[in-house]
Amino acid sequence: MTIIEMFEQSGVLTLLGMGVVFGFLIILVLFMDLVAKIIHALGWDKDAQEGQSVQSGSVTAATGNSAVVAAIGAAVNEYRKTDK
Repeated sequence: MTIIEMFEQSGVLTLLGMGVVFGFLIILVLFMDLVAKIIHALGWDKDAQEGQSVQSGSVTAATGNSAVVAAIGAAVNEYRKTDK
């Protein structure tokens, strides 16, 4: 077996291996999309949706309060001054 034949064989094996991995990743993504649709259709994702709405509501309330934001900013500035 010559060096050229060995390079050809290694190139074919490399492309075959990359093709198998890429194919597996495509199948994995399609399967995850299918499972997500099934979970959504059965209504099993309601807890996750409720948790997200509560969490985003508390973030909105915290950022809406300018006094809290000012206090945090002042604390960070004071920390930076004393840290040096």
